[in-house]
Amino acid sequence: MSGHQALPTVAPTVAAVAGGGSFPVRRIYCVGRNYLDHIREMKEADERDPPFFFQKPRDAIVPDDARVPYPPFTSDFQFEVELVAALGKGGRNVAVDQANSLIWGYAVGIDFTRRDRQRDARDMKLPWEAGKSFDSSAPCGPIAPKDPAHFERCAITLSVNGGERQRGDIGQMIWSVPEVIAQLSKQVTLEPGDLIYTGTPSGVGPVVPGDLITAHIDGLPSLTITITPPEK
Repeated sequence: MSGHQALPTVAPTVAAVAGGGSFPVRRIYCVGRNYLDHIREMKEADERDPPFFFQKPRDAIVPDDARVPYPPFTSDFQFEVELVAALGKGGRNVAVDQANSLIWGYAVGIDFTRRDRQRDARDMKLPWEAGKSFDSSAPCGPIAPKDPAHFERCAITLSVNGGERQRGDIGQMIWSVPEVIAQLSKQVTLEPGDLIYTGTPSGVGPVVPGDLITAHIDGLPSLTITITPPEK
């Protein structure tokens, strides 16, 4: 119809694939409180609680070697290193023993958090979006296709300016990756292109402009992010 403005063109969100290529991202799910030492560190939950999930916008993805501006609306910007499972198949009510068949590959990711805003939400019993779901809050390293071993026991670390801040083992997860997928599939229909950030070990902490963050999981490409001054 004449007189109507053209609809905006929205570029698809993709994550890099190790060795070249791209992985189209559909949704980003994150697991809260999946390592005992992190639960104890944050003093926020009962250790027997079942997993719970929150989402980040898919365009929160940023690639390896990106420069991430210190975000607005916070004075306590923190890192959380995580194993990311990238799904190549979907499903609903997936059995635990079938969940690995949905995984296309793995990557190392960072769940950036506005910790002060997250705590405000917790204290007021509000959703976590202000603390978790903001621009550039989901760095994701190159996704390595599953081959064929799964990451059941391996080191997960994060360093800031060369000093190690987080160290754990994937085997310390309360809920394994297949259990996480099975639990999530009870709540939503999973589809190809979904990324699942699977929780963080203890040692989370703040960063400031100028900090260089390096995240690593044995067997996966590393992820390096530089924090830059806030955008004006």
